[in-house]
Amino acid sequence: MRLLITNITQLCNVESDAVHQKRVSGKDMAVLPSLEHAWLFAEYGKIHSFGKMEDIPELQADHTINASGRLVLPAWCDSHTHLVFAASREQEFVDRIKGLTYAEIAARGGGILNSARKLNETSEEELYDQSLVRLHKVMATGTGAIEIKSGYGLNEEGELKMLRVIRKLKDNAPIPIKATFLAAHAYPTEYKENKEGYINLIIKQLLPKVTGEGLADYIDVFCEEGFFSVADTERILEAGWKYGLKPKIHANQLHHSGGVEVGVKHHAISVDHLECVGDAEIEALKGSNTMPTLLPGAAFFLGMHYQPARKMIDAGLPVCLATDYNPGSCPSGNVPLLLTIACTQLRMTPEEAINAVTLNGAVAMELENELGSIKIGKKANLIITQKMPGFAHIPYDFGNNPVEKMVFSGKIT
Repeated sequence: MRLLITNITQLCNVESDAVHQKRVSGKDMAVLPSLEHAWLFAEYGKIHSFGKMEDIPELQADHTINASGRLVLPAWCDSHTHLVFAASREQEFVDRIKGLTYAEIAARGGGILNSARKLNETSEEELYDQSLVRLHKVMATGTGAIEIKSGYGLNEEGELKMLRVIRKLKDNAPIPIKATFLAAHAYPTEYKENKEGYINLIIKQLLPKVTGEGLADYIDVFCEEGFFSVADTERILEAGWKYGLKPKIHANQLHHSGGVEVGVKHHAISVDHLECVGDAEIEALKGSNTMPTLLPGAAFFLGMHYQPARKMIDAGLPVCLATDYNPGSCPSGNVPLLLTIACTQLRMTPEEAINAVTLNGAVAMELENELGSIKIGKKANLIITQKMPGFAHIPYDFGNNPVEKMVFSGKIT
């Protein structure tokens, strides 16, 4: 299909052929290159060409959209989600309102263990059907690539079930999906007094089966006090590397856990959460290829302090934003709402926030060569907005869906 979009009020996050941005860092995050009164042509699922309306050539299209008054942006790249889960956890939401902390709820068998119980009681077919509904909901608000983690099985059968559901979503969805093996999310009840036994289960039993079936792109560990120590994390990441799984890490959500430093040491693709980040963590990230990924939706929902985005950007770091969509600490995969939280609570500018969830989000999934910006040859996964004056309107108009149409691989939905 050949798609022509004309009279675009603002074509956002454009890259020229001469420049290939690997990531956006520091002060460059405040710049969102855009064209006013533009056109874009997609062919064979990819961006073929674009430019100003005054310079539009004669093009043969199967479908033409007049985007007058509307913006076109690269689709969001959501690099951290737990979208595959069996049931909601609103009772824990009520418990927190009544004064219980996230840690106290987890200690009583809630949190991740609650989701694990429910997941292990749910069939693979039902889990897939529920997850597909959620996937279509986030696609409708602009998501054009997503990472999904396991971690609610916490045993061999449950973890493999989750990863097989993610693979089925990959096979059937029109957007790229990355799968992450996160058995090291929590200790199951039966291993509470035998943590070494559970780590051995992950390394010696689960890893060979996960990689043998080709079920995961990455391996992840919740490196945090009361969960997996730095030493535990190192062992699991080293084992993952031996099986060809690159690391990502849940790092520094509740404490200065050492997760950032161990992530950098082991060449993690990203370190995620980062509510607890100071000078030491920033220094560790400088000069590394590890992407700092902030999940302010979880901090918002849990009533925690937010990540120091301004300090990190002002130190010259790149910053990625992701939703952390999950049933306990962030039951939302709505990226436009995430952008509002980033702007109002993390004091990021709209330009910084959009860069963080487009090109930098693509980097955090190793998709920067095909997604994350408007560039010739990249996949035509695009947002066509409702009528609006400019991109700052997206986080400003919070609670409303900015999307009028989505384009996936050049096809309109």
